[in-house]
Order: sequence, then C-alpha cells, then structure tokens
Amino acid sequence: MAVFIDQDTRILVQGITGRVGAFQTAVMQAYGSRILAGVTPGKDGQRMNAIPVYDRVAQALVHHRINAAISFVPARFARESSYEIMAAGIPFLVLTSEGMPEKDVIDVLRYAELTRTRVLGPDTPGLISPGKCKLGVHPHKMMPGPVGVVSKSGSLSYEICRVLTDAGIGQSSVVGIGGGPLWGISHQQVLEAFENDPQTQAVVLLGEVGGTLEHQAAAFIQARMTKPVVALIVGRFAPPGAQMGHAGAIVDGMEGTAQNKMRALEQAGAYVAENPHEVVNLLQQRGV
Repeated sequence: MAVFIDQDTRILVQGITGRVGAFQTAVMQAYGSRILAGVTPGKDGQRMNAIPVYDRVAQALVHHRINAAISFVPARFARESSYEIMAAGIPFLVLTSEGMPEKDVIDVLRYAELTRTRVLGPDTPGLISPGKCKLGVHPHKMMPGPVGVVSKSGSLSYEICRVLTDAGIGQSSVVGIGGGPLWGISHQQVLEAFENDPQTQAVVLLGEVGGTLEHQAAAFIQARMTKPVVALIVGRFAPPGAQMGHAGAIVDGMEGTAQNKMRALEQAGAYVAENPHEVVNLLQQRGV
C-alpha cells in the first residue's frame, strides 16, 4: 500500500511542454509513473515522449481516465489552471508553483473545499511511493519499506530518506507538503493517511520554524496515532522575525519556535531527534 498515489495512479501533467514540465515528465515517466496526458494551451495534437498533449483539461478527460494531476504552471497562471483541474473533477492535484500570491492560494484552497479536491502544495516537491509511483521531483534513490515521511522541506526529506535508505530502512511514501505560509494537505492529514496505511509501520515528521502545523500534528498524534512518530524540527537557532528559506518559515512568537514545537511533539508522545542519524536510531529502537 501507499498514501495518495500508487501504481494505479493515472496522471495528467499541466504545463507539460514547458522547460520544467517536459524535463520532470520524462523523469517521472522513466520511474514508471503512468502519465497518460498533458495540457498546454496552443499545443493540442503534439506529443511529449509519446504522451498526447491537449489544449484543455476537459479535452484530455474525454480520452483518458485521470485521477491525479501535477501542475508545473508558473505562479501567475496557477490559480486559473488549478481551477481548470478541479472543475474537471480530478480529485488530487499536486501544485508545484512557487511564489503564488496569498490571495490566489486562498482562492484555490477554497475552491478545493467546494469541489472536494485534495491539493498538495503550493510550492511542493510532490510525493513519491518508492517502487510504485512518483508525482513530483523527489530523487529516485529511495527504496520501498515501512516508514512514512512527511515534510515541509523537500531538501530535508531528500536528506533524511538518503540516510534511512543507507541504513536499510525503506519508505512507504514520502510527502512534501510545501513551504507555506498556506497549505493544502497538512502534516495532520498526512499523519492520518499513514495511520490508516497497512504498509506504514512508523512515521518520520519533518518540520521547521514558523506557523502552527506541527502543533496541530502534535494534537493529532496524542489523540489518534497508534504508530510511532519520530520528529525532527530544524531551525533551533533561528532568530525571531527571520525568514529561514520558505515563505512559512518565519519565527513569529513563541509558538513558532523550534523548541516550542519540539516540546509539544514530545509531550504528545512523539520521539524527537536532533539530527538525521538520531532519526535512524530512534526508529531502530522502535523495532523498525
């Protein structure tokens, strides 16, 4: 099993003929992801790596049964293109666009609620279920296994999964929720998916300073999680008011500090690590 995507996921790529979209489509296709169609206005009738390209999403759905989409559309067009995906009834959207105006993100997430669409992102690296499907930009060098990983930071999840794989610990799914400050799918929702996934035996939660998602995750861990959760929060020495890479990684008040988040997670029953190798040790101590 896996969460959100698996070997049966049927994918549409929005912005497939752009530089990033074309490159990442080829990489995902080489991994084995089932990419059935692409969309770029004005490119109807073309093919990218044998994948048919359409002008509109609705056209693609006439010919293909799609249940997931990934958008490589630039931020200034991402709201309207997301509306197109959701209006067509595709239930899962990976929104990679970085730098979307907050009003646009709010509009997209509100429309997602109305259409019951799951949106991962924006500013997300996507997700991967090793050995089954890749919908995003995660490295290939991950192996199937029992540990679910959820992270705000793509680069941090890549490093943690490298360390896990080197230690012989595989991953069930790796989900990057994006850098914020507004999110579609949250830490808490990914934790719930892992809790319900038979393959996942333990979860690694990767967080950073800023926002309250990790506090919400802590409340869910305390109330609902039966599987062990190992947490790593980066930015312990971040000064107040400084933005640490992501738009959502700004320390604003005590609740957003790494120390406060670590304390909340530990009190909720999570096992808090201070570095990637301690993540491995804590998982091994839990029998993973």
